[in-house]
Amino acid sequence: MKILLAEDDQRLAKLIVRMLQKEWQVVEWVENGEDAFEYAAGMHYDIVILDWMLPKMSGIEVSRKLRSAGFDGAVLMLTARGDVDDRVEGLDAGADDYLVKPFEFKELFARIRALSRRGTQNFEQEAVRFKDLEIQLNQRTVHRNGQMIALTPKEFQMLELFIRNRNQVISKDAIIERLWGLDSDATANTVEAMVKLLRKKLNGKQYIQTMRGVGYMLSDENV
Repeated sequence: MKILLAEDDQRLAKLIVRMLQKEWQVVEWVENGEDAFEYAAGMHYDIVILDWMLPKMSGIEVSRKLRSAGFDGAVLMLTARGDVDDRVEGLDAGADDYLVKPFEFKELFARIRALSRRGTQNFEQEAVRFKDLEIQLNQRTVHRNGQMIALTPKEFQMLELFIRNRNQVISKDAIIERLWGLDSDATANTVEAMVKLLRKKLNGKQYIQTMRGVGYMLSDENV
């Protein structure tokens, strides 16, 4: 299961991430609503956990925009607002569930498990075909002609980023932010090295085009 957490309280967010990573394999964290929408709209997440009062764009607005954009994963809203009217507003904005702060982690885990069961149709295996590749986004596997291509988690994350944004140029800075985070030590050289490895594992075929001076693009056109 892949979870996106949008929470601007760094202390709380780091604790939530640490606890969630003990239970679920992939948890990513952003600190504002604009990043939450960009990440959730551009990548595959089973559950998006949104704080109501996010900077730049509120959790309510993020939820509305995601639903308008066709996001079909589960949305869990976190907030200190416990009034009935607030709960209704959150649910009307597209949230599937609502958890009032402060909360116990066992309750958060229970809500996540319930959302995963409730939205079974959203968590079914999602297959994407690109040229001669078949990518199973939920199982995080890649096959060519029935043969599995072994990718590391970061390599798969990079491929998924390209698949989700095919025919669009992605800058090296954007790749660093998505795969490692802005606070990491990753550089443009790190991105170049991983692209080289990914191309090699994809049998040397140039699925990923270098847009010199700009970034990279996964193109439907043959190169």
